[in-house]
Amino acid sequence: MITLFPEKYLYIKFIDSPEPSRIVKMLKHKSKAPSTINLDILLQSQKLTSLAWRTSTAMERIAHLKKIGSWIKDNQQAIREALKNDFGKPEAETDLSEIFPVTAEINHSIKNLKKWMKPNSVPTPLPMLGTSSKIYLEPKGTSLIISPWNYPFNLTIGPLISALSAGCTAIIKPSEMTPHTSDLVSTMISELFDPSEVAVVLGEVEISTELLKLPFDHIFFTGSPSVGKIVMKAAAANLTSVTLELGGKSPVILNEDADLTDAAEKIIWGKYVNCGQTCIAPDYILVHESQQEKLIMEMKVALQKMYDPDYKGIEKSPDMARIINDKHFKRLTQTIEDALSEGAALVFGGKYTPLTRYIDPTILTNVNNDMQVMQEEIFGPILPILSYSSLENAIAYVNSKPKPLALYYFGKNSEQTSKVLRETSSGNTVINDCVLHFLHLELPFGGVNNSGIGKAHGYHGFLAFSNEKGVLKQRVGINNVTLLRPPYGIKAKQIIASLIKWF
Repeated sequence: MITLFPEKYLYIKFIDSPEPSRIVKMLKHKSKAPSTINLDILLQSQKLTSLAWRTSTAMERIAHLKKIGSWIKDNQQAIREALKNDFGKPEAETDLSEIFPVTAEINHSIKNLKKWMKPNSVPTPLPMLGTSSKIYLEPKGTSLIISPWNYPFNLTIGPLISALSAGCTAIIKPSEMTPHTSDLVSTMISELFDPSEVAVVLGEVEISTELLKLPFDHIFFTGSPSVGKIVMKAAAANLTSVTLELGGKSPVILNEDADLTDAAEKIIWGKYVNCGQTCIAPDYILVHESQQEKLIMEMKVALQKMYDPDYKGIEKSPDMARIINDKHFKRLTQTIEDALSEGAALVFGGKYTPLTRYIDPTILTNVNNDMQVMQEEIFGPILPILSYSSLENAIAYVNSKPKPLALYYFGKNSEQTSKVLRETSSGNTVINDCVLHFLHLELPFGGVNNSGIGKAHGYHGFLAFSNEKGVLKQRVGINNVTLLRPPYGIKAKQIIASLIKWF
């Protein structure tokens, strides 16, 4: 075990360790970043805990989840204030997109954990007659959770719930871009857990680099595909398994028979929640050429209805968040300017205020693949619209790009819906809505190839941090392969030939 003393320095004392007892001084994050050796010692302490946690019961794991849930309930206003300070997030939006997904994950795991942990019996194939087999789910061990800035509470604590449910320890590296929320998460974890169980390490990219050198048993990373490649390469050095929740350009396809009023409202909400800084936000729209003008009109109505009902201007809306920092603000405004300079048409928005990092919800048409807005994930309040002449053309356009994290399809015809599902590939697909699938805890959430590796949420998150161990039990004195051992005679060869032919 280790004990923590919250003075200027963080002291970790190892007791009952395989190595001689010693006291290690680690500087707190507000002074100086922990050195590489200190991170290594922290991981070693968690390895000891992870060995003990292999035999943890469902009730012991549930106790961890319950105390997180209680802390959130007692500190809900503090969470709201941290998100407000980091990028002006509205309180209701924080409750809906940061707190609710975590509390729902906690409650879902508490309800189902005993069932998830039970060994699963599997059928016995005829060649294995006489044996019995089960799949045991054991904790992978130590885990590293690297979380992003766009949903800094949700996407930090959500994976932690999965790790603890599976019986894993965790070192958490939250984003340096959201200091208020990262500090809050650090405070929360230090109040609830010993560092040998769960610890938060704060710092810049250099700290992430040092953490990625360590031999964790599993890494859960949420971020961009470019950084995901770096994480995967680092994990390969230690043959560490990974869950990569990445992003990409998630398309919306509107078929000719789509209800445009309904679709416009759902697209506007999915796109502009968190000011467009959402990995599964609609990144571009493909609409039938006969429906484009009507869609634009309906989207303008939806924007007015949601963000400017009093006609005071969207900038004064209390429900629109702000861009996270000056770097991303500059990137997004340059994206707009690049598109307009290359011939894109501005049909809504386009205004921005540097002092408050406000950018209007912006809708562009007449865009093309040479523009920056169509080359990279936007991750902001800019929505380009392209038209198509046939559903086949729309599908071909989606398939010409890397596989997206999400695909949104609006239409009523079941055959055409099935066609889109069959002929496209994406992490998840939502029909006649946007973004909603993230809140469905019975569905696996994640990407495919460029948009991610592995799945999360509910049972699928539990699996991500678990090793599926197959266990076969044979009866004493019975041996299915006695006749198949050397020397291989005629009888053995006949049996092998039968196995190949019939099984």
